[in-house]
Amino acid sequence: MAKFCALLILIIAVCSTSATATLPKNGDGEGLLSCLHASGLTNVTTISSSASEFYSLLNFSAQNLRFTEPQTPRPYVIIIPQSQTQLEKSMVCSIQHGWEIRVRSGGHSYEGLSYTSDVPFVLIDLLKLNKITVDVKSKTAWVQAGATLGEVYSAIANSSPNLAFPAGVCHTVGSGGHIAGGGLSFLSRKYGLAADNVLDALLINASGKVMDKNAMGEDVFWALRGGGGGSWGVVYAWKLQLVSVPTILTAFTVLRTGTDNVTEAVHRWQYVGPQMEEDIFMRVQFFGIKVNDSTTIRASFHGIYLGRQPELLTIMGKVFPELGMVAADCKEMKWVETIGNFDSTNVSQLTNRYYTNKVFFKIKSDFGKTPLPKPALRGLWSIMEEEVSAYAIFSPLGGIMNRIPLTALPFPQRQGTLFDIQYKVTWTNRSEDDHYLEWMRKLYKYMEPYVSHSPRAAYVNYLDLDLGSAFNGSATAEEARAWGDKYFHHNYDRLVKAKTQVDPQNFFRNSQSIPPLAN
Repeated sequence: MAKFCALLILIIAVCSTSATATLPKNGDGEGLLSCLHASGLTNVTTISSSASEFYSLLNFSAQNLRFTEPQTPRPYVIIIPQSQTQLEKSMVCSIQHGWEIRVRSGGHSYEGLSYTSDVPFVLIDLLKLNKITVDVKSKTAWVQAGATLGEVYSAIANSSPNLAFPAGVCHTVGSGGHIAGGGLSFLSRKYGLAADNVLDALLINASGKVMDKNAMGEDVFWALRGGGGGSWGVVYAWKLQLVSVPTILTAFTVLRTGTDNVTEAVHRWQYVGPQMEEDIFMRVQFFGIKVNDSTTIRASFHGIYLGRQPELLTIMGKVFPELGMVAADCKEMKWVETIGNFDSTNVSQLTNRYYTNKVFFKIKSDFGKTPLPKPALRGLWSIMEEEVSAYAIFSPLGGIMNRIPLTALPFPQRQGTLFDIQYKVTWTNRSEDDHYLEWMRKLYKYMEPYVSHSPRAAYVNYLDLDLGSAFNGSATAEEARAWGDKYFHHNYDRLVKAKTQVDPQNFFRNSQSIPPLAN
């Protein structure tokens, strides 16, 4: 990684039988390189002299192997800015010379939209823009958008054992993309989304102008916090409101196995999980497992309680006795340790950006408005048992989420939504793509009668191109409703308004971006 300490610009300049980068019809590579050099960005490496370095960097933060396949388009150039000025110049040079831009924070875009494109493009990787400044007195932090969640959590924990930030448990996820899409977490029932706790942001537009929330205006600042990444410009940094947590809290995991046991427990959880006091977050993950020569279903009820173990056991004995939680299911720990506990990561590894368990995968999402009846759950188990590499997670909302207006931010799933659902299937051989994608779509179709409808809602941080897409962001505002309504419902029109204000020429776009109104 020592070679990454300087600004790296890596250019594909050779052809091969695999996917290569090409010059855009309206742009030129020489002009781009000249602009970058004139701007002081001089550390340039061509793939012809360092192909292995190029691909190592490209794939370092490419988390879904589906988008590292030979036919996947590669960027013409990769730029790694180390300062706000370098980021501005990288953007301006790219746009002036006709290049599409993709911006990558942690690379966890489930459909690869942060590092792939329908047309030749420049990749701006923010991995060196990862500085975090914590102010314990004001309970705030400035976080550069390239910082991973693990880096954010580590910096906060090193500053205070009683401060936290409500965001996801996967430590290699980039904070920039996660916050831009809303950011659900184990603390959402207590403190809301990650985006609910953003105080300010520094956004760079297509002209290279840096705007804070006052300069960008109310609509654009609103859109940044949950309207998804890739549409508005490039966020250089976020100012975050940190939240209070006890020095010691309780993490827990309760396992149940077998169709009858899991059905009864999950059915009851649907009535209990979203209604518990907001200091408790309990989600349920279920998956097929092999037992002897057959397959059955297993459920993991896990989460955290912002308090001590004896208190949790007393509460659970009253509100969810059917689960049968005992002391052995619980473990007291610091808040930062809960991240590693559920991410299978040692706290000392939270700042390690490299995700080691890379696979091919497909993810889809839903939101539950009403509990699934027991026969529906049994049908779901039957499908899940077909693929032991798959799982589904029901995560409760409720708590403070019920008290935040539906229009407060672009994320519309507040009061009236019981839980969000994530479905995931993984595989290890690229030749099996079609099989697993077909299976996932079968599962999704099965769930249609039991989840939200008109529209069937989805979570923008679980990007899903099955919902609709447009070549290189070419959709009109009306055409983009195909996915915009599903992600944002009644908030979609305000997002279009914000897009029209901040990026009327649609420089920042991808297959599922928010389009501006036509001129």
